[in-house]
Amino acid sequence: MTRIVGEVMTREVVEARRDTSFKEVARLLDRHRISGLPVVDHDDKVVGVVSETDLIRRQAAAGAGRGRAGGFPGPTSRRSGRRSADPAAAVTAGDLMSSPAVTVHPEQRVADAARVMERHRVDRLPVVDEEDRLIGIATRRDLLRVFLRTDDEIRRDVTDGILTRAPGLPPGAVTVSVRDGVVRLRGRLERRGDVPVAVRLAWRVDGVVGVVSELTFRVDDVAADDAAVDRRHLGVRPAR
Repeated sequence: MTRIVGEVMTREVVEARRDTSFKEVARLLDRHRISGLPVVDHDDKVVGVVSETDLIRRQAAAGAGRGRAGGFPGPTSRRSGRRSADPAAAVTAGDLMSSPAVTVHPEQRVADAARVMERHRVDRLPVVDEEDRLIGIATRRDLLRVFLRTDDEIRRDVTDGILTRAPGLPPGAVTVSVRDGVVRLRGRLERRGDVPVAVRLAWRVDGVVGVVSELTFRVDDVAADDAAVDRRHLGVRPAR
């Protein structure tokens, strides 16, 4: 079974508005023991994300700025509606947030969401509907639950997946064992071309961290196909 984001996401989301103050954002993060939260507009559409890093950067800039002459040029940049170029001038979630936000949809695969997190180096992904309205949040911890599945759960899903999806595979043709998330496939298939199909189906099950194939085959259909390609390339027609 392949898990999707909608099955693992947290539906109760702590959020902020553009005009939520710096101190209120800090209180929300501390009260709920989270490291970041989405910022939404009046229509609940996600416009950005604020993290602990954003707050710390602002405080560090403010501390350094106290020694400068002339103070901070914050009000002008805030009236423009853009994120302030000077972190010390940021006083609301709209000033602090990273925008645009990296989001995912509930029907996306958990593995795909994990790749998005890694690519963008973020710890959370707001989950949005077709109109980009916030419906949940997916954190690294939420996605990690997929890999905490037991070996028995993984073995059952791999067995069911291969038997129901691999074409022409008789019941009992493949024996599946799992240890620490590593799947081992044993058995004899009808065609050589069925082996990579069975391996791919095993990899698609959530919680699988490796696949070892000890599958054999009765007919080498791959070699026959290669030979046919070679004959066509050489202009040799099969005998009739």
